[in-house]
Amino acid sequence: MFAIFKREFLSYFRTPVGYVALAIFTFISGFNFYTLFSEGTVSISDEINSLRSLFIIIVPIITMGSFAEDRKRGTEVLYYTSPIDLFSVVVGKFFSAMALCFVMFINVFIHMIVVSACGGRVGIGAWGSVLVFFFMAALFISIGIFASVISDNQIISAIVAFLIILLNNLFSVIGEYIGFSVSTIMSYMGINATARSNAKTAVANAISWFDPFEKTYEFRNGIFSASALIYCVSFAIFFLYLSFRILEKKRWSQK
Repeated sequence: MFAIFKREFLSYFRTPVGYVALAIFTFISGFNFYTLFSEGTVSISDEINSLRSLFIIIVPIITMGSFAEDRKRGTEVLYYTSPIDLFSVVVGKFFSAMALCFVMFINVFIHMIVVSACGGRVGIGAWGSVLVFFFMAALFISIGIFASVISDNQIISAIVAFLIILLNNLFSVIGEYIGFSVSTIMSYMGINATARSNAKTAVANAISWFDPFEKTYEFRNGIFSASALIYCVSFAIFFLYLSFRILEKKRWSQK
């Protein structure tokens, strides 16, 4: 697994992928920090929470070639014809992408040092936001790897990852719209207002339950929830396992 991790991590800096991801993240985080710093109201939590929206762009960029690039180079067949553990391959690629996220995040750690050096306060809410950032990075990177496994083309892989991550960003909005639609349908059926309101709330809450952003919102205020972190880890493992099973199926189809 370490050999896979090392090869994949170094490959980010042998191609433009790593530099593009670093440039995007550094520019946006630097711009946000400069804007807040110039106003004299720096909030590391706010900065990190705004950076979480970059997952929709950065994750597809860094994961689209995880397996699609191997197909392009013709090295994918080695995974299927050698006795290598495919789950180690998946995990190695996952941790290499996580390591790249950590390298990108060094920029934010520098901002935290600057704030402290200027007499500012980096409170528990900021560290809660840091924790959430990496747990959500794990979730979305596992989704990106899954998208790379099911597609033979890097662009399609990036689009699939983009759409799934976008869906995660919109769960709460989708829940509100579907809840409103259910309430409207019930009104045409002559159901009373109380029942419609309860149904609307229940549907909206059921769909919003899958929203990782909503689950981790209170971390910025220093209010921690183990269930939110378990949610991220569970779905990350789920998508990594799906990726492994798909590769296993491909391995047996090669024989």
